[in-house]
Amino acid sequence: VGMGTTIWSPLASGLLTGKYNAGMPADTRASLAGYEWLRKRMQSEEAQRQLQAVPGLQTIATQLNCSLAQLALAWCAANPNVSTVITGASRASQVVENMKAVDVLPMLSEAVLASIDAILGNKPKAQEDFR
Repeated sequence: VGMGTTIWSPLASGLLTGKYNAGMPADTRASLAGYEWLRKRMQSEEAQRQLQAVPGLQTIATQLNCSLAQLALAWCAANPNVSTVITGASRASQVVENMKAVDVLPMLSEAVLASIDAILGNKPKAQEDFR
């Protein structure tokens, strides 16, 4: 069809930066008034399940000599169905670091992408349609 998707919150509200690995830091959006919805989400069973994937993804990021955030952003941008990745950075330094994800893109070989898919366990499977 020629249309791409826009990825909102590719870092899962910070979950894919590693900052929530040891709990809820005091200096994050989730700790601010008005962000109770985010705090609740970060404490949900789904977020806890997602956190279990972070060490495996961090291993891949370390092997590629990049940050976990850069790996996540590059993974989104590598998808041919994606046209836009909204990073949602809250500081200028995060923007600078996030843009380095472009340097990670060439390192995302089929083997690396397959490893990420295996860790995440959420790759959609095509359904057979015999109509």
